[in-house]
Amino acid sequence: MNSVAKTKPHTAASVAKASIKLANSPAAKPTVKSAAPVASKPAVKTAVPTKTKAATPTKSAAKSDAKAIEKAEKPKKIKLVRDSFTVPKNELVVLDDLKLRALSLKVGVKKSELLRAGIKALAAMGDAAFLAAVKAVPALKTGRPKK
Repeated sequence: MNSVAKTKPHTAASVAKASIKLANSPAAKPTVKSAAPVASKPAVKTAVPTKTKAATPTKSAAKSDAKAIEKAEKPKKIKLVRDSFTVPKNELVVLDDLKLRALSLKVGVKKSELLRAGIKALAAMGDAAFLAAVKAVPALKTGRPKK
């Protein structure tokens, strides 16, 4: 008996694939050195002793440590609440005068900041002074004023 192995007939696509594989193999590439210097990394790397991370922290580690410290020291953001209230016109004029007074002292201030400063001043007062300040302010009818 004849011991001839059966093989598939070669197609143009299979021949092309085989030739590409051969062309890309390292044995098929010629090793020709050119006279011009090549501007690429050297093939052989020299052994450089590396430092451990614990010995010298990197810049990114230092930055992350600084951010962690800032986050620990940074107070929580206070939730703001919007509110509205009625103020007599003559007291609103006093708020405007206080804004001008702050500007003459080279400090820009908003109405809400003046009101908050007044709240802090009231909170810092003793009971007798606080009671006198509260009694000096007349009570107003709640709600929006009629036009």
